Amino acid sequence: MSRLQHGGGVILMSFIVALMLSLFPLPDWAIHLRPAWVAMVLIYWCMALPERVGVGAGWLAGLFLDVVYGALLGQYALALALIAWVTHSLHRRLRLYPVWQQSLVVLLLLLLQQLLVIWVRGFIGQSPDTLLHWLPAFTSMLLWPWLFVILRDVRRRYRIS
Repeated sequence: MSRLQHGGGVILMSFIVALMLSLFPLPDWAIHLRPAWVAMVLIYWCMALPERVGVGAGWLAGLFLDVVYGALLGQYALALALIAWVTHSLHRRLRLYPVWQQSLVVLLLLLLQQLLVIWVRGFIGQSPDTLLHWLPAFTSMLLWPWLFVILRDVRRRYRIS
């Protein structure tokens, strides 16, 4: 049975939904509160199925974010590939943590992503306007338990392994 038939479509659909949530219009006051949906979905699948979702998936998801956000090509790709690599190398430990501790790890990984984005923007002469640049990592940390439960239930329902 091919990977796409054995849950690959569900994994791909979860990334598409995360990308759509990243593009969903928000009011001006909430723009800086937008969670890093694609990164969180990537962290979940790298943790749950490291043999199927890894650095390559992170790179591709990051390239899509680069194109969608109009960012320097490779900026988010580098950040998400690094997040996927760290998650992949720690997946056995992360699975054992309770969800609230996983939230803290997600916060650290997303702060690393934001730091890499700032670093790349610094090379091209851009810088973040305010400290609000760091807020998506914190909102993602708060939403991680719900996203974890939802994706775990989807994985169990469709018997993805």
